[in-house]
Amino acid sequence: MRFALNHITAPSLSIEQFFALAHDLGVREVEIRNDTPDVVGKLQPSQVRAAAKTAGMTILSINAVYPFNVWSHDLETKAQQLADYAAECGAKALVMCPLNDGRAVSDDDLVAALERMLPILSARELTGLVEPLGFPISSLRTKRKALDAIVRAGGQGTYKLVHDTFHHHLAGESEFFPAETGLVHISGVNDIQVSVDAMLDPHRVLVGMGDRLDNVGQIRALLAAGYAGAFSFEPFSPQIQASTTPRSDLTHSIDYIKANL
Repeated sequence: MRFALNHITAPSLSIEQFFALAHDLGVREVEIRNDTPDVVGKLQPSQVRAAAKTAGMTILSINAVYPFNVWSHDLETKAQQLADYAAECGAKALVMCPLNDGRAVSDDDLVAALERMLPILSARELTGLVEPLGFPISSLRTKRKALDAIVRAGGQGTYKLVHDTFHHHLAGESEFFPAETGLVHISGVNDIQVSVDAMLDPHRVLVGMGDRLDNVGQIRALLAAGYAGAFSFEPFSPQIQASTTPRSDLTHSIDYIKANL
């Protein structure tokens, strides 16, 4: 299996340090962000491209266009700017996340937003990675609903799904869509006190013993069904992000996953 690394794993590292961490782990695929850390807002795309080339890294995606399913002129401008940045830095895709504040978004508005994003992505030969969020307040919780909207928008050649093991579990999904999946995000939850509906990003740690999300089972199912893409570590726990031993932490997680598949 192919492991990748999202910059959220160690956000205090510079882009060069982050790429070096991935290289030391034997990982050659990475994701950068425009939130935490805000690489997009701080570095020129040429700097990111040069650093990736020096380290031998492929930039899978920039995370993220938000909220992609509530279209507005402001969002269109931001999406175009982020797409330009992705093309210039060498990223292959943009992650697209839905509104996540308790407000509903209609199916028609979701489809319309996907239609509006299509020319932005296509003109730059980028993939749109649609990532449903399984939180109870999310406006797009399931991959099935996202896939149906992609088909309605005629976007099968441009869009792929993100299977996030955390959000898959929170949404109570049982369906896997390996052929339609372009990226998998992996993180675990070990806290035995928190209910599933109350799980939030800070609960997300590296995958290991005690994981309540059945990451290993999800990964095994995806691989068995033919998924051949990357599995990208995306923990949001402040403790993980502040760790002074990220290389060791990630090595343990990689070894755990491999040993249990």
